[in-house]
Amino acid sequence: MAVLALKTIFNVSKESVKVSSMIFAVLIGATAFSMVFSYSGSEYYVEEFFLDLPGEKWMFIVLVMVAILILGFFIDFIEIAFLVVPIITPVAIALDIDLIWFAILISMNLQTSFLSPPFGFSLFYLKGVAPKGFKTTTIYKGVVPFIALQVIVLGLIVAFPDIFIQF
Repeated sequence: MAVLALKTIFNVSKESVKVSSMIFAVLIGATAFSMVFSYSGSEYYVEEFFLDLPGEKWMFIVLVMVAILILGFFIDFIEIAFLVVPIITPVAIALDIDLIWFAILISMNLQTSFLSPPFGFSLFYLKGVAPKGFKTTTIYKGVVPFIALQVIVLGLIVAFPDIFIQF
């Protein structure tokens, strides 16, 4: 039976402060980026680009979902949420997209980033509890069906929005 020692409490507290400070650093950086992006007028260029696309609303949704999926391979959901969402939300409003449905799409897509190699958080958690000698590539291969399942659900949310919005 492990005894809760003062040294253990100190180490756990120190690690918690490290993680919290990293998250706050990301939030401060993302906020600064968003402010510079907004004040420079760049959001109008992004909005103009998306509004001029053929297929209007649907092309915008496809491009944003693909971009978020690809970004999820390399950065975590916090950075995507704080960097990408403020840029694309005005475009979604201009295209008269239901923001609740759009938020559900983004959330489902961000959920996929937890499983996306090479930097998915779930993959690191799984590797941490896997037995010694268990290869990371085996984990990567094992999550492919789950990623495919989440992409299918994302397609269902697009195809049948009324089912998902009424809850």
